[in-house]
Amino acid sequence: MAEVQEKGRKPSEESTDESEEEDSVEEPKLKYERLANGVTEILQKDAASCMTVHEKFLALGTHFGKVFLLDIQGNVTQKFEISPVRINQISLDESGEHVGICSEDGKVQVFGLYTREGFHENFDCPVKVVALHPRFSSSNYKQFVTGGNKLLLYERNWLNRWKTSTLHEGEGTITNIQWRANLIAWANNVGVKIYDISTKQRITNVLRDNVSLRPDMYPCSLCWKDNSTLIIGWGSSVKICAVKERDHAEMRDLPSRYVEIVSAFETEFFISGLAPLADQLVNLYFVKENSDHMEEEFRARPRLDIIQPLPEGFEEISSDALTVRNFQENECRDYRLEHSVGESLFYIISPKDIVVAKERDQDDHIDWLLDKKKYEEALMAAEISFKNVKRHEVQKIGMAYINHLVEKGDYDTAARKCQKVLGKNMELWENEVYRFKTIGQLKAISQYLPRGDLRLRPAIYEMILNEFLKTDYEGFATLIREWPGELYNNMTIVQAVADHLKKDPTNSTLLTTLAELYTYDQRYDRALEIYLRLRHKDVYQLIHKHNLFSSIEDKIVLLMDFDKEKAVDMLLDNEDKISTDRVVEELRDRPELLHIYLHKLFKRDHHKGRRYHERQIGLYAEYDRPNLLPFLRDSIHCPLEKALEICQERNFVEETVFLLSRMGNCRRALQMIMEELEDVDKAIEFAKEQDDAELWEDLISYSIDKPPFITGLLNNIGTHVDPILLIHRIKEGMEIPNLRDSLVKILHDYNLQILLREGCKKILVADSLSLLQKMHRTQMRGVRVDEESICESCHASILPSDMAQNFSVAVFHCRHMFHKECLPSPGTIPGVQFCNICSAKRRGPGSGILEMKK
Repeated sequence: MAEVQEKGRKPSEESTDESEEEDSVEEPKLKYERLANGVTEILQKDAASCMTVHEKFLALGTHFGKVFLLDIQGNVTQKFEISPVRINQISLDESGEHVGICSEDGKVQVFGLYTREGFHENFDCPVKVVALHPRFSSSNYKQFVTGGNKLLLYERNWLNRWKTSTLHEGEGTITNIQWRANLIAWANNVGVKIYDISTKQRITNVLRDNVSLRPDMYPCSLCWKDNSTLIIGWGSSVKICAVKERDHAEMRDLPSRYVEIVSAFETEFFISGLAPLADQLVNLYFVKENSDHMEEEFRARPRLDIIQPLPEGFEEISSDALTVRNFQENECRDYRLEHSVGESLFYIISPKDIVVAKERDQDDHIDWLLDKKKYEEALMAAEISFKNVKRHEVQKIGMAYINHLVEKGDYDTAARKCQKVLGKNMELWENEVYRFKTIGQLKAISQYLPRGDLRLRPAIYEMILNEFLKTDYEGFATLIREWPGELYNNMTIVQAVADHLKKDPTNSTLLTTLAELYTYDQRYDRALEIYLRLRHKDVYQLIHKHNLFSSIEDKIVLLMDFDKEKAVDMLLDNEDKISTDRVVEELRDRPELLHIYLHKLFKRDHHKGRRYHERQIGLYAEYDRPNLLPFLRDSIHCPLEKALEICQERNFVEETVFLLSRMGNCRRALQMIMEELEDVDKAIEFAKEQDDAELWEDLISYSIDKPPFITGLLNNIGTHVDPILLIHRIKEGMEIPNLRDSLVKILHDYNLQILLREGCKKILVADSLSLLQKMHRTQMRGVRVDEESICESCHASILPSDMAQNFSVAVFHCRHMFHKECLPSPGTIPGVQFCNICSAKRRGPGSGILEMKK
């Protein structure tokens, strides 16, 4: 629970439950401060009896009959000597221009704060309460009510005299009156009534629940939430009443309004005051003295709770115990709760103390988070609500968070937060870097240093690089890769790395990093030397990016030893920069590498390296025989005699067979297949490729005494050679494997050929008939002859200008037209005329003349 404390109090007043507050994990909803300045001096000599709050000022009544007007800070602006005894109630209208005061000796005064004209009356009994009409300043609403033994309504008539009306009496002393719009609510010993001044009707009577409590010791608390909602607190019970309009059909003799209790519940302690807070309630409690569960020192300490009303109960939102002066001597009737309409300000009034409770703002929220060391949440809250934060700065909160993390030893998180907190403040950045250096944590902050538009002094980055260079080569290399070279003096770092390499000249990490530094410094040749020595994967990227092809002409062997595929691809992609002749020259002593290069060159273009095809024959034979035969087949620049010589020396039968066939010596090639490979299928395939009858004869002659070969021939020869030729030459009595199956296959193949021929014949006949019918339909169509048609011989219009004249026109099926007299002499076939144009172009007969005569 939160406590209200005052600086400079006596030790007895400063007793707090510190351990309980430290253990609290929930943030309080309200903050508290004492109303000091003039109030402090007043309450040292007098005691507060009542107070009324206006949005512009406060009005305080005392036990010695004085009324003080105070500003919001508690400074006295006006003082009125009203009575020698206790002031019971002060009432203000909405404008704050008129005040009503009543005292224990029966005095009632209503006057203007600026005019001093008004009502002054002395009664023969104490007047407990007074209430002005909210719009008392208006001449039409000069009304107020007083409460003692009776509830009296005072109205000023048109003669400027006050007319008195008794609204209620006979139920004991009236202890509280609250006037809102046209509704007056008051409490007496029996309960709470509401009077509608516009209809002059009393509309409800809410009875008191606990009649055992003395009304003077436990007075009723009333508060209007709005123009139609009244909150009643009496003893330990709370009721929320809604004033509603009655349906006209139900009115009869009943009031036009009625009251519905929308919520009612019991509280744990006695209620000293009520006030609305949005849809919640603020309750001032007087704690029961006989509560067994409370510590002795808390028994009479008042509490201020925020609760959420429910239809049949409530939910506690927050609860704060208040340490007010002389709380041990106070009773329930000594406390009052007043609030400022439209503002979340609540005044807790006791005889010797006035405490102001306010809703906590964003600054207070951040204060609480910082106090609880919840720096990250505080920083987030400040960033989100930076426009509403007045007492805090985002950067200062962030610095406090960084300091907290450093104290905890969470250096990485502290360094990471520097990016957000320090922003573009170079001075703060440099201070933090030096602080991290002092505590030996430069590595932690290194990855978060600014490296974009904002840059620190080069010395800062160099200091961190040197720190890594001493203790962490890998971390140093990472920073060099990640940081732009402009952040630091490159030569300084190069020299530092060189000094370390003197102690460890083979350290690959340092060498790689030195190469990167040389690259930043545009000394690419030095970087290339290191990359090649290390066989680093980035060497090819370096060459491409910086066009270093002139520097690698004498390093081709090194590049290929490192990665043959990448090196060859790079050389072939950049033939314009490193010629093929240059590469071949460099690789002359490394034939295995030369073969890889020339092989890829041949794959890309069969003609580019034609001058090296003769050399490639030997290279393929030595290092890559599987690709020799494809090379011989695809190359047209390869010397066949040289290739045949090499293949015969190495006894490459398949390659030799290919070369012999290509050189025209097919019979020798077939002989090698049969004798050396003994592969009848390959021999048959070879004979099929050559499609030479003599080869088939040689193949049959060679196979006639070899039954397995005869089987192979019988299975495959049917479509190329008449099988009868082979069957007639088979010796009688020779046992041939699978002869029956082979003969069946021959017959099957023959039947298949017959079926194919018949099928083709049917298709051919059908197509011919279809085309013939199409041609017939086409030739039977009419041919348009008009003025635009011309004679193909004389090129004059085919029709005469005078259609009355006789004319004769010949039109062929090919659409060529002639005047009859322009036709050439008939052809060799009597009676048949052909179009001489189509006949000359050999397009066909062009016959089928159509004649037009007139």
